[in-house]
Order: sequence, then structure tokens, then C-alpha cells
Amino acid sequence: MPTSNTETLPAATVHHIRDTCLCLATQRAARALARRFDAALRPFGLTHGQFSLMVALNRPEPPPIGRLAPFLAMDASTLTAAVKPLERRGLLRIIADTQDRRSRRVQITPEGVSLLRDAIPAWQATHATLDAGLGHDAADALRQGLATVL
Repeated sequence: MPTSNTETLPAATVHHIRDTCLCLATQRAARALARRFDAALRPFGLTHGQFSLMVALNRPEPPPIGRLAPFLAMDASTLTAAVKPLERRGLLRIIADTQDRRSRRVQITPEGVSLLRDAIPAWQATHATLDAGLGHDAADALRQGLATVL
């Protein structure tokens, strides 16, 4: 039988942190949103993180990993690990930077663009449901508030 811990914080302190901690609230909301978008994108074999990464690559000039990672709020090694399964599926490719051979760029393939086209309606429907539930003004205020944290 487990023993109880008599050394605990006062309940008022725990409740204050639970009710006011922006980091905790954001993490909980992010996990709930991630589950929702992961479910919507599952039929396409994508997670929300992979979808966002591929959208970020949809540009004429493939970005260097070192510039893409901060945009996605990731470190370069985490981004490199995230790219590997998409590269194996032929949705992305890693190419050498023509001006700096030590640097690598990430490029979306035509297959990746095609998969995004297929997945975007599911993303849009999920977003529309969330926006409707929050209300347009609240959804915009949330996006603006989160942007200020970055």
C-alpha cells in the first residue's frame, strides 16, 4: 500500500498556480489542440507538427535548417529528426546549400505539396470548428496574444 506524503504545499498555493500559470494553461491547451489536429490529419498519415513543417516549406526557395528551426520554435537537431520520416516518405528532401556546403536546406517535394492539398480541407474544417466555438474575436485575440509571447 502506498504511503502518503505529509510534506505537501498548501492547497491555496497549488490552486493559485493551477489557476494563473500561463505556461501550464498554454501546455494543456496545446496538447488538446494537438490531439484534435492529429486526429483530423491522421487519414493523411500526418501529425499536426508534420503538417505545419510542410506548410512552412511551401516556398520557392528551400530554407536552411538553421533558419527554419527558430521559425517553428524548435532546435535544429529536433527539426532534423522531424524531417527524417517525411524524407523517407518522399514528401521532403534535404539538399546541400549551394553557397555553404556545410549547411543543409529542406525542400518540399511535389508529392509533399500534393499531400498538403489533400489535407488542407481537413485542417480548415477543424479550424473552422474551433474558431466557431471560440468566437471570431476571441480566436483572433488568442492568436495575437500568443504571437506576443514569441
